[in-house]
Amino acid sequence: MNPAHLPFDTDIMLQGLRDWVECESPTWDAAAVERMLDLAARDMAIMGATIERIAGRQGFAGCVRARFPHPRQGEPGILIAGHMDTVHPVGTLARLPWRREGNKCYGPGICDMKGGNYLTLEAIRQLIKASIATPLPITILFTPDEEVGTPSTRDIIEAEAQRNKYVLVPEPGRQDNGVVTGRYAIARFNLEAIGRPSHAGARLGAGRSAIREMARQILAIDGMTTEDCTFSVGIVHGGQWVNCVATTATGEALSMAKRQADLDRGVERMLALSGTTDDVTFKVTRGVTRPVWEPDSGTMALYDKARGIAEQLGLSLPHGSAGGGSDGNFTGALGIPTLDGLGVRGTDMHTLNEHIEIDSLAERGRLMAGLLATLA
Repeated sequence: MNPAHLPFDTDIMLQGLRDWVECESPTWDAAAVERMLDLAARDMAIMGATIERIAGRQGFAGCVRARFPHPRQGEPGILIAGHMDTVHPVGTLARLPWRREGNKCYGPGICDMKGGNYLTLEAIRQLIKASIATPLPITILFTPDEEVGTPSTRDIIEAEAQRNKYVLVPEPGRQDNGVVTGRYAIARFNLEAIGRPSHAGARLGAGRSAIREMARQILAIDGMTTEDCTFSVGIVHGGQWVNCVATTATGEALSMAKRQADLDRGVERMLALSGTTDDVTFKVTRGVTRPVWEPDSGTMALYDKARGIAEQLGLSLPHGSAGGGSDGNFTGALGIPTLDGLGVRGTDMHTLNEHIEIDSLAERGRLMAGLLATLA
């Protein structure tokens, strides 16, 4: 089977993808994410998949698991893992509407990662239409909380991955048309400063500002960054009234490292910041963590298969480890052959300029179809 001969139609793909992108689905809005999962479940049911809904927890939406008909159903096969949540709040479409400009198409979550999820379904459609049977059964798992570290579904992803032979992750592809064969370790932290209140006009000196302490600690955290381990604070809240010395301030920090040992040392440094100074208490607690995923022989053999398919398509397919976590961290760290970054090419993810390169829809769709049709 030569995937180059499959008749992917970019315009038709864009029509279907538009419905997904215009169904806004920010992580913290469980009802919105459920609406997006409903769309995907309906599309996959029409394709003949058996659909299972897994209830959400911790305030998040649930998951959709789809299994496509196969004579070897129940045996280890291919798991395709994708998330349907985005970082864009409902209403972002007013500022980042769906629009097509040349080879670019814009919209919230179009690159990270609805475009990759959609081209995966189109790859399966093309194989079905061409009556091409896949050697292995295919399972798709769409989850609701990747953008906040996958706190509610990590166990589901790992359990499903362990029932399969390969994991394919259609997160955005790299700018050089590359794929991802490893990812850095990531740790999240919750920060809290607790000060002493007073009237900011009448008795300013009697208070101890939690905001000031948070600001001091933010500079200290940023200053801990090295080439081996990075630190950043991305969320800060503090105070209630401008005429009151702030009693509390909270924040969230992120640390990333190429090696697990470097991240472990970074975690120790972050937790050591907890303490009390000048009657202000600062607390650091550890949040969700993604383990480092370093490529092994199984992942590299899977990559070699993908590179061969890309060559059939006349494309180069470089690879490498990447920052920015994905659910591939979990499956790769378990030692299950995992190939990530199989989604669309694009840029400016998580911004109001998020867009994809339109020609990558069919290109990456053919690559995905080739993998599904040949992995055994």
